[in-house]
This record gives sequence, C-alpha cells and structure tokens, in this order.
Amino acid sequence: MRKLSDVFKEDSKYKPLFLSILTFSLGCGLYQGVISNYLAEIVGVEEFDRGVIEFFRELPGLALVLLLAVFYMLSAESIFKLGALVMLGGMAMHAVLPPDKVLVTIAIFVFSLGEHMQLGMKSTLTLEYSKPGRGGEALGLQSSVNHIGTLISYLAVAGLFLLVSETQASFKGVFWAAFVVIALGTLAGTKLTGKSAADKNKSRFYFNKKYTKYYFLEVFYGARKQVFMTFGPYVLILFYGASTTAISLLFAISAVCCFIASPWVGRIIDKLGYKVVMISDTIILVVVCFFYGFAHHIFPHNVAYIVCCVNYILDSVISLASMASNVYVQDLSDSDDEVRATISTGISVNHLITILIALFGGWIWKTLGMEILFILSAVLGLCNSAYAATIKLPNKS
Repeated sequence: MRKLSDVFKEDSKYKPLFLSILTFSLGCGLYQGVISNYLAEIVGVEEFDRGVIEFFRELPGLALVLLLAVFYMLSAESIFKLGALVMLGGMAMHAVLPPDKVLVTIAIFVFSLGEHMQLGMKSTLTLEYSKPGRGGEALGLQSSVNHIGTLISYLAVAGLFLLVSETQASFKGVFWAAFVVIALGTLAGTKLTGKSAADKNKSRFYFNKKYTKYYFLEVFYGARKQVFMTFGPYVLILFYGASTTAISLLFAISAVCCFIASPWVGRIIDKLGYKVVMISDTIILVVVCFFYGFAHHIFPHNVAYIVCCVNYILDSVISLASMASNVYVQDLSDSDDEVRATISTGISVNHLITILIALFGGWIWKTLGMEILFILSAVLGLCNSAYAATIKLPNKS
C-alpha cells in the first residue's frame, strides 16, 4: 500500500484525520458488533419494534441536507468535530442508560446523528488534504483504514463473547470501550484546525430531469437494501438464536469478502457496462431472498442457519453492484460538481424510502411472516432490474 505521505499534502492535517477515522471505525465496529444482540437479548426488542428503532436510526440520514444547511457557516473540520462530540454523547447514553426501549432508541438516534454529520466531511477533508490528481487514491486509503478498523473490532467482539456470557454488564462494557475509543478519536480530531469549505452540493437538493431514472433506481435499491441491513441479522438472532460471537464473525467475514470483491465488481462494471450489472445482479438476489425466507422449510434448522449466513454474505457482496448507479450518473453528467450533487441527492432519496421500509418491514414480519418480507425484497430487486432495463445508454460517438 502506498504511504500516506505520498498521497497527501505535507502541510495538511491528514495524520490526525486518519487517526480519527481509524479510532472512530474501531469504536463503530465495537458498537455494530453488539447492538443487534443487545436489542434482542437485553432490551427485548421484537420484530416490529426493531423496524421502529431503525426508522429513527435512519432519520438523521434523511435530515442530513437540512443539518448541513444549518451548519454551513462552519468549516468541514468544525462539522467533523461537532459530529464526533454528538457520537460520543450517543455512546455515553448507551453505556449509562438502562435497557429501556424508548431510552435506547433515543441513544441510537443521537449516535446516528453524529455519524451522519461526519459522513460527508470525511470525504471532503480527505479530498481537500490530498495532493493534486490523487483524490481517488486518497479516498481508497480512507476506505481501507475504515475497513481495517471495523474488521479488528468485529474480531475483538467475537473473541470477547467466546470468553464471557451475554449479560447486560458485558454489553455495557463493550459500550464503555467504544466510548473510550471514540473519545480518543474526538481528541485526535481537535488537531484538525484548518478551514476547509464544506461541499456546497451537500447542503441542498439537486434535481435534474435527465437523472429521473437514477432517482427511481435509488428508491428500489434503498428499499431492498434496508430489508437485509435491518432484518437480516435479526432473523439470525431471533429465529436461529445466533450469538453475539456468531454475528460479529459474520460481519467480519462479510467485510473481508466485500474488501476483496470491490475491485472485481468495479472491473466488471467497466467491462460489461453499468446497465448489464444493474439487471443481472437481481438473479443472485432472488436466490438469496428465497433461501433467506424459506431455508427453514427446506433444510434442518442447523443447516438452514448456515444457508442464511452464507446468503447474508452473498447479499453484502452483490450490494457492491450499487456502484453501477454512480457510474451511470457520471456517464450522464456534464461536470464533477453535478456528479457530487446528484449522488448526494440520491443518498437522501435512498434514505427517504429506507425509513419507510424499516417501519413497515417490522410490521410485515410480525403479521405476515418473514417469508413475505423477503419475497418483498426479491420483488423490489426485480423492479430495480426491470427499471434498469429501460435505460438508454448515452451516445458517445
């Protein structure tokens, strides 16, 4: 891997930035590794309640455009540091508040708010601190550091719960550990003293008629993604009894597979074209959804559990095909600014549908069964492919 000093400006604050990103990814990995089991085993959150909680977790993503508009007078460094403080507050709430559904939901909302505030600023600062012509490489290094941090934490959680039982005290201990790590990241972030401008394109919605298909593709993708992201691990926990160690190991394996597969998926998009990838990935998705919803009807319980774990990893890998929609935007755009503005708006559109799916997905599982929930995910994937088939490729001649 190329050294950071080869990619970033010598007089920039890239070292504290990357130290912060590493520590935040470690803290977030600890949190993500235990939160689903904590909700199920300690808080007593069931199917419908999980959807309600996810609604509030995703709400800051929808409000991100408004948030950045409010704080637009601040520099990117200031927004990054403010987001860190909000994340720290949310993690402190997890560590000290009793396992009450309402209180835990508030803690999740606060932590997610800080996380979403930092989301765009990480990329903005990484690009600002990079040397001319090294922006893509800089973002790649940032992604690698983030993946390494979460992977280490997933493995640490898996190892910890092999040694200790899953009690309220052990979960709270992980939250306190995440608090300390995020506090160190917040401390490192105080060294970010520059005045980089926040991306103007992230402070407003940008709609253009030529991107209509892209916006609808984001709706379909966001809906089907949310089913697996929210309810995939919860099926393994509630229905198959997956432990915290098993879930953390699953997340770790999924992260490694995605890390390895990402370049290959990118090459496939370049070679076959984004339209082909958008259409064909649904074939795998339908198989994944079928086995996730019906494996327990076909196989013995222990075999069905393994089948669902494998399918969760497969879904994570095929989700990488969502990169194709960004290439589609780039193909249509007239400038880099337009690309950034359109993708930012797409993220907000994506969040609009995900919060609705999170809310109604829990109700569907509770009242109609998880089979119907994953049939719905497959149908949404098929709608995504059918709509992608209507794309007319730009004439490059």
